[in-house]
Amino acid sequence: MGSPLLSNRSGGQRLGITEPISLSGPTEYDVIKTCELEKYLQDAGLYESQAEAVRREEVLGRLDQIVKIWVKSISRAKGLNEQLVQEANAKIFTFGSYRLGVHGPGADIDTLCVGPRHATREEDFFGELQRMLSEMSEVSELRPVPDAYVPVMGFKFNGVSIDLLYAKLSLWVIPEDLDISQDSILQNADDQTVRSLNGCRVTDQILRLVPNIQNFRTTLRCMKFWAKRRGVYSNVAGFLGGVNWALLVARICQLYPNALPNMLVSRFFRVYTQWRWPNPVMLCNIEEGSLGLQIWDPRRNPKDRFHLMPIITPAYPCMNSSYNVSASTLQIMSEEFQRGSDVCEAMEAGKVEWDTLFEPFGFFEAYKNYLQIDISAENADDLRKWKGWVESRLRQLTLKIERHTYNMLQCHPHPGDFSDKSRPFHHCFFMGLQRKQGVPVNEGEQFDIRVTVEEFKQAVNLYTSWKPGMEIYVSHVRRKNIPDFVFPGGARPPRPSKATWDSRRAAELKAASSSQVDKSSEGQGTPDEKDDGRKRKREEEVESNLKSVKVVAALPSSTGEAQESALASDATNGAGDIGHDVVQNHITGTGGSAYGKPSGSVADESNSREAENIAIEKITSVPYVGHQDFSQELDELEDDVQQKDKYEDTAKGGKSPPMVSLTSNASSTSVTSSNGMSTSVSFYTSGDLEELEILPVSYIFCFLPKPAELMAPPPIVNPPAPPTQRKPLIRLSLTSLGKATGKGT
Repeated sequence: MGSPLLSNRSGGQRLGITEPISLSGPTEYDVIKTCELEKYLQDAGLYESQAEAVRREEVLGRLDQIVKIWVKSISRAKGLNEQLVQEANAKIFTFGSYRLGVHGPGADIDTLCVGPRHATREEDFFGELQRMLSEMSEVSELRPVPDAYVPVMGFKFNGVSIDLLYAKLSLWVIPEDLDISQDSILQNADDQTVRSLNGCRVTDQILRLVPNIQNFRTTLRCMKFWAKRRGVYSNVAGFLGGVNWALLVARICQLYPNALPNMLVSRFFRVYTQWRWPNPVMLCNIEEGSLGLQIWDPRRNPKDRFHLMPIITPAYPCMNSSYNVSASTLQIMSEEFQRGSDVCEAMEAGKVEWDTLFEPFGFFEAYKNYLQIDISAENADDLRKWKGWVESRLRQLTLKIERHTYNMLQCHPHPGDFSDKSRPFHHCFFMGLQRKQGVPVNEGEQFDIRVTVEEFKQAVNLYTSWKPGMEIYVSHVRRKNIPDFVFPGGARPPRPSKATWDSRRAAELKAASSSQVDKSSEGQGTPDEKDDGRKRKREEEVESNLKSVKVVAALPSSTGEAQESALASDATNGAGDIGHDVVQNHITGTGGSAYGKPSGSVADESNSREAENIAIEKITSVPYVGHQDFSQELDELEDDVQQKDKYEDTAKGGKSPPMVSLTSNASSTSVTSSNGMSTSVSFYTSGDLEELEILPVSYIFCFLPKPAELMAPPPIVNPPAPPTQRKPLIRLSLTSLGKATGKGT
């Protein structure tokens, strides 16, 4: 097959900020495994039918006609002369998964309406156009959100879900051949327009920066499906969303420009397992531009220094698309990358097939303790608004727990929500809780998150559109007491009879740990501590090997020119050979398989893998300028001060949010002890047993406490002494929400 990258390079263009790792083409094994992958994705129902594709095209064509009628109507209403009315135009663009060509059946279409300078967002788009759509029989479920960070109007048109944004340009007439990829389109644009245009500009730039669009699309479909199956697909929950995965896949396509999806998937996991976050992933150099818009630059913007997993958008103004990632979610994704790499290696050895890679993550079997966040409202419309608000704030709970426990307690938010059909207007979210790996277990140690949970609830209840009936409860629930309605079919599944990859690996690690303990006469350290020590040793070895590597991030210089990577400049004096030519010497030999199942000797395979890993280490170890330690105050939590200011303003206005008692229990219900005392959550560990302990609290937060009171630790009445033996830490007999029939001990 042809090499688009080579043709581009012959014209003096290079895709990516570094040289590729390998230019080798596919082997017969790659072709076979790629066909198997495509069939697997087809069988999984990831491709829409031809009839649905035609229907989407028809809907987009009809929507384009509607906005053209709309802009002429408002132009005439504003008193423009007939010539300007006839020339008035608006245009529909698509972006996101639909524009990338990786959407599935029933997926919504992200669309952008571009209008002239006299068509306003508030009065015309969310006014006249919204009225026109509401009167059409083809339109249903119209949901305007004008006050969102990126204002959007959602609706269904002939059953097709549409998310419609609006961008008001400084042009009197919108040409039909408008090119929104030009930076000049942002001239005199307001912030909402810049953000609305960003989706289309980023999507188009991604397609320009990948060497083979079809291979990119297949690989991206695979990675999105994998991320959803493994529970790491959700921007709002602190993981990654569609554009993030697209950028990560595009970078792999740049590094392996002639590879088929089979190899690209394998190298995706290999590269990002070794990636040294917070070094940024970038498809191109960051340009400062001439419009003065703020770009991602940790040297100048202090907030950018706290980003843990920077994935930079390629269109001006370049921004970090993954600022939602927290320490906990980064750790979870890193573990999933490692698992994916292990599975791909096993697949190359012929031990497993594609279905092993896509085994769903058993969230409700993975942890012993969970936080359950229940929300309710009085009607469907209130619940929809309340759910959206609470969901957007859950990341703050994760960040607060991380900060208040000094990153020793890891939170795993479930990316979805659940509802109990027996309870109308109700939803709930779950978070898995566990001690961070490597943290020593001390007898009687407690992670008290009572104040943390209460602060989170108080902040959530400051919702400006709060109405009576909007309630939130935070409960502790153990794995054995997870409610049945979260499971498919409303019934808890039995223990799986067929071992999964995760269960087999866990058994192997447990057996290996037991063997190490048996061999150690002194029994020094726990298995977790030993594993952590070995991991630190490996990291130190890699770090020592990289001390001589000189690579500079491609950030804009003061003159606006991007600094060149030393990986490219070192090639002139021989240092760059290790990053590209050495790999080629080992990988692109004639008569040998580049990847997959090599036809050469075991030594050749080992040398090839080692050479490639060295190249990956060089590319993934770009220094991150100005990065700050995460233990410092997070900029994501700066809104705490703003929230407290709102408290004072609300108090002055005489408005009282609802009283919501702190709820923590072993059966996912609200708790009030028999003496009227509220209870709260404390994380407790004893030996290798991790539990969440219920501690009595001698007070309940009053309405509208002062900000200082939120930070003060609550007094504990008769705090329980650390237990010296393994026994149940929660003794509550509960039958209904908010009512306890037994006494806590």
